[in-house]
Amino acid sequence: MEYDRTGFEAFVAERYATMVRAAVLLGLRHADAEDAVQEAFARCFAAWPRVRAADDPQAYAFRVLLNVVRRAGRRRWTGELPHAEMSADPMAGGDPATTVPQAQSVRAALARLNRAQRQVLVLRYFVDLTEVQTARVLGIAPGTVKSRAARAMALLARDPDLVEHQVHAREEGP
Repeated sequence: MEYDRTGFEAFVAERYATMVRAAVLLGLRHADAEDAVQEAFARCFAAWPRVRAADDPQAYAFRVLLNVVRRAGRRRWTGELPHAEMSADPMAGGDPATTVPQAQSVRAALARLNRAQRQVLVLRYFVDLTEVQTARVLGIAPGTVKSRAARAMALLARDPDLVEHQVHAREEGP
């Protein structure tokens, strides 16, 4: 069976950066996130005819990524978590004095959520999947996506690190 290599390469090129950032937001270090995305794409390539024929190939790829991230989380030793180098922060942009601490606070706040809530927020608001797509990726009902997102957003709204950044942003103004 011959694969549409050009179509697969375009699929990867369009989604690679978003999938790496999503894996970071799901709790992996940047290097581990890159490895997870590469593994997810390797699995998608092996099943490319099935991925391409899926109702939503993007949702299919994110489902594969979530499975890879879950497995990586089970294998990873978490006794020591080194700090990322600030200059290599994939979420940072603009003035590092303000954006890097904010990005680190967002990742820390996401890490304090349970896995199900974090997955819903990353897929809905970072990856920008619809509720239906998110439900398909996670294998849950769209109503469950809504309730998990609402609960997670309520927790983030009360997170002390994020509240502190909101206060500083208001004080500094536009």
